[in-house]
Amino acid sequence: MRKALGAAAAALLAIVGSSAAMAARTDCQPQALRDLQRLSPQGRAIYDQIGDKRHFLRFLTCEDVVLGLATAVHESVHLLTSEKNAYPLINGGIAARATEDLRFFPPRAIARHFSAGDVYVQSYLKRGSATSNEDFRFLLDELNAYSHDLNSAVKLASLRKPADGEVGHRDGLASLMSFVMSYVDTARQSEPGTWANLQRPEVKETVRTLWAQAEAVLASACSVPHFGQDDRRPIAFLADASNGAGLAELLGRAPLRPCQATASSGSSLTR
Repeated sequence: MRKALGAAAAALLAIVGSSAAMAARTDCQPQALRDLQRLSPQGRAIYDQIGDKRHFLRFLTCEDVVLGLATAVHESVHLLTSEKNAYPLINGGIAARATEDLRFFPPRAIARHFSAGDVYVQSYLKRGSATSNEDFRFLLDELNAYSHDLNSAVKLASLRKPADGEVGHRDGLASLMSFVMSYVDTARQSEPGTWANLQRPEVKETVRTLWAQAEAVLASACSVPHFGQDDRRPIAFLADASNGAGLAELLGRAPLRPCQATASSGSSLTR
């Protein structure tokens, strides 16, 4: 199902909603964890940090080990974020999560800037979907989880098999980056209360940290074969110089625009 959605959310739906998925093969898990340690120690660190190893293993099925490991890392990052009340970073540090007393406009308000049929819009910006549609702090949580997800997938790419086909590993992070860029731009243009809170030093530093991490991870994935299905539109959004003025002001520099060849080619970079 991730081949259609390109997201950890898809694997979650498959696991929770399908009796067949509940019986999915898990015999690969011991070797998969060893491969995670060998190829993606940053991803293995997420596994090591969580107390409930079953939470990680629940997402690690064997039909596509790279997908399973990346999804397990993604979902475990969410768990750690909740436990720590902070965003765990790929480099082992943490970024502070804004306190609940700070008010930010609901991210679902930016959905109008994107295609209503886009699966990431439906999953993360549509009213009644994930908490990220209501709370900017959770939109950043998704940005961070997709950064970990794609970082692990890139490091594990040598484990992929021809039968795995096209999987949208890039799609999720590119989409979340486009949402965060649009959110910050909208705040600058028309949401003064949110814009003022984004200017707070601790919030600005978190946005800077998570964005720089996402830039680096997406850039590392640009040339990986068969890693994009629906990445063209969000990467085109990121590549559009008319977007990102608010983010540039927060960053104190122009945002990087990775994988621009993907956008200019009119198709996914490696398809």
